[in-house]
Amino acid sequence: MPFEPSKFHGGLERREMLQFVPSSARSILDVGCSHGLFGSVLRAYNPTWELTGIEPDPRAAKDALENYDTVIQGLYPEDMPDDHRFDCIVFNDVLEHVVDPWTMLRQSKELLEGDGTIVASIPNVRYVIVVRDLLLRGRWDYADWGVLDRTHLRFFTRASVEDLFASSGFEIQSLTPINPVRVRWARLLLGPFRDMRFQQFAVTAKRARPAA
Repeated sequence: MPFEPSKFHGGLERREMLQFVPSSARSILDVGCSHGLFGSVLRAYNPTWELTGIEPDPRAAKDALENYDTVIQGLYPEDMPDDHRFDCIVFNDVLEHVVDPWTMLRQSKELLEGDGTIVASIPNVRYVIVVRDLLLRGRWDYADWGVLDRTHLRFFTRASVEDLFASSGFEIQSLTPINPVRVRWARLLLGPFRDMRFQQFAVTAKRARPAA
């Protein structure tokens, strides 16, 4: 189940995702860490964090070593060592690249510490630019990056993000729209349409508690 990011993906720091990583975490796994730019953000913020990355591309994994304590060159989760557990597992624009993100999340529970947190960034296919082009122009054009990145295999709205985590055995702690469109008229999107202004959702989630 390889994660094959676009070339653009590895050139982003994803600094906006730092706020969602629990400050109480001690060990963090960055799935699809690419060249390690998010690792550099994590390292600068808290040098005491134990950082692990996993990345299928050997050249990117080699570059990432500069910013992580450990980088595993391989596929997630099948190439993860059995004895590793993490306080936080980060998926920055990863889940939409895999055939079965539901199974990937369920398997991630085995790699989380008891009260561990999943942090994920997931593109919003209800993004106003995508909807505008589909409705007004009849266009659904894949690109080298963005919501319609040509390497995306799955597409999500807020509701389907909620379903993804719930059906995989997680309770969402926060679901925050991020990276708004930079056009003035988008401010008119209010109420139930507000999510359309944003390219992505940032999610934090924990294992669902057993029913009483």
